[in-house]
Amino acid sequence: MENYIVSARKYRPATFESVVGQESITKTLRNAIRTNHLAQAYLFCGPRGVGKTTCARIFAKTINCLNPTAEHDACNECESCRAFNEQRSFNIHELDAASNNSVDDIRNLIDQVRIPPQIGKYSVYIIDEVHMLSKDAFNALLKTLEEPPSYAIFILATTEKHKVIPTILSRCQIYDFSRITVADIIRHLQYVARQEGIEASEEALNVVALKADGGMRDALSIFDQLVSFCGNNITYEQAIEVLNVLDTEYYFRTVDCALQNNVSQMLLLLNNVLNKGFDAQNFVLGLGQHLRDLLVSKDAITTKLLETSDAIKKHYAEQAQNCSAQFLFRALSLVNECDIQYRVAKNKRLTVEIMLIRLSQLTASDETPSVSSSPLKPIAVTPSNNAQTIVKQSPNIVRTTVEQPSGYSQISVRQPSADPKTAVGRPVRVSIKTSVAQPAQPEPIVTQPQQDNPVSEHHNKAFSQQDLDQVWLTMPKVVGGDDRQKAAMLNANVRLDDNNMVVLSFANVLQLQSMQQLLPLIRKELCTRLQNDSIQLGTILAETTQYEHSTVSERYKYLVSRNDELDKLKTLLDLQIE
Repeated sequence: MENYIVSARKYRPATFESVVGQESITKTLRNAIRTNHLAQAYLFCGPRGVGKTTCARIFAKTINCLNPTAEHDACNECESCRAFNEQRSFNIHELDAASNNSVDDIRNLIDQVRIPPQIGKYSVYIIDEVHMLSKDAFNALLKTLEEPPSYAIFILATTEKHKVIPTILSRCQIYDFSRITVADIIRHLQYVARQEGIEASEEALNVVALKADGGMRDALSIFDQLVSFCGNNITYEQAIEVLNVLDTEYYFRTVDCALQNNVSQMLLLLNNVLNKGFDAQNFVLGLGQHLRDLLVSKDAITTKLLETSDAIKKHYAEQAQNCSAQFLFRALSLVNECDIQYRVAKNKRLTVEIMLIRLSQLTASDETPSVSSSPLKPIAVTPSNNAQTIVKQSPNIVRTTVEQPSGYSQISVRQPSADPKTAVGRPVRVSIKTSVAQPAQPEPIVTQPQQDNPVSEHHNKAFSQQDLDQVWLTMPKVVGGDDRQKAAMLNANVRLDDNNMVVLSFANVLQLQSMQQLLPLIRKELCTRLQNDSIQLGTILAETTQYEHSTVSERYKYLVSRNDELDKLKTLLDLQIE
């Protein structure tokens, strides 16, 4: 029975042309051989399994070839090439620094350097995992590495260049090997499969390439594992089963549920993933990668950043059309936040479930403007004929001015911003200005915001003031908002007027202004809970009490009679009345 050879060894490149994914490096080395510009020392660095040691062996074989080809490749026929292929060459010496990292090992190597090659031109010394050498061993190598004999060439290979001391780096030509792309790995695996008579789907090989993470040696080892399980026909389903990889379809379904605001289905999907034995954090990481791939799929310019097969790229492009960029930005932020919190969370599953629930509400929140993120904008409300209420905001001063005709009082409040020069306890002057008018206040005029019908079916159920009051008590919890908005809803006077007009009366213009952005959502909830689509929503300011006082002290006493907390505030802040 013939001895089995693993694919990583059987299909190891023997020429520069067959090296996968390192075209720039192989071209540079071939040009150096062609022009006879050979350095005394080289440093090959990069991730594992990308061809560092392979290129070092090909380079050593080629420069010792006695009859190189026109393309300056090894002929594989001369005595030097045959000795190399039969692993009996005395011109090429390999040292594993992981197990031979002492000063004595380097001294033995230096003693060998003194012996010139018997066949060929050069003695090549390949030191693998050179970063494992001790500091003393590095120092012992320095002199020989800088000024070796004319026939000696050193090739150092490492996966951790930062661990090599600078004095060694300065004596070497440095070549940085890159990760092999998914597309290159898939093409090479397809070549190996054809040579071995194996049928493998592109989706299955894509899973292998992603699992290998840029290493060809790892990809070939995984390929051999799949062949042992599947035989001569490798399918996508078998690949994800053997490699314990979560099917990308789960991520596509998760995003679909998020777009449909389907919380229940998302939680069931997570439960299914956990029942299959996958870790919740792996699901979170995979979902983040999926959202990133959707984002790069939205623009043809960034599609090249998507490392996957053409069939899956098409699926990404289809789903990306249904996702807005804003949704993907917010979703990525939520997933990243969940990944950070997962490590310290005690109930890890709940952390992931909360993330999925928030994810499913992103598109729903897009319909209702965010209250906390929206800037303060001027509004105009008409509580009476020829009356204007304007709220203005500047970077340092918040000034509220209410200008009203006869029957109203005019109040101007100036609130300065924090001033580091103002010491704690310094008296602050508060100015209150009132104007008195005798005529009676006219009936307020209600403003009605224009809104679309929030429900799909038509409802026209009659309701009473009592029904309205009961539903209104639940509004702060249903609608949400910040504490100021919830307090405004609780303190608002709600009245049912003619023709299903719901009038909201607020105590001051600041409360009314803070509620403007929630009015569409409030009307939608009222229509749904009262089962009446014809509800219209109006807002007014509460009627201003008329009072007349001649002096500042009398006006202050009047305000204290309305609210005794004002006197406590004056004492606490050491205020003075002008």
